[in-house]
Amino acid sequence: MNKEIDIKNIIKFLKYNLPDKSLIRSNLDQINPGKWESKTYYKFVDSTSANQLGSELIFKENIIPEHPTLYTIVLDIIGHDQLGGIEFMTL
Repeated sequence: MNKEIDIKNIIKFLKYNLPDKSLIRSNLDQINPGKWESKTYYKFVDSTSANQLGSELIFKENIIPEHPTLYTIVLDIIGHDQLGGIEFMTL
């Protein structure tokens, strides 16, 4: 768990920096609270059944924005353009 990072501020940063018509950006308005899986990874979904046949949690892509103070962060995007988790590369 990394109490130094305010996830709500990261979500605000993403909303501001993702393209206006991005489905990912609009999905951030309905994102459920998540939890720290490790010191560097915050997850928003239970990934127990991820990437299994019939699961809605199918990995789609990574998006790698640069944050002004946290530098490189990796967004795990899952089916239906949902944010599955965020990895903070410099922690």
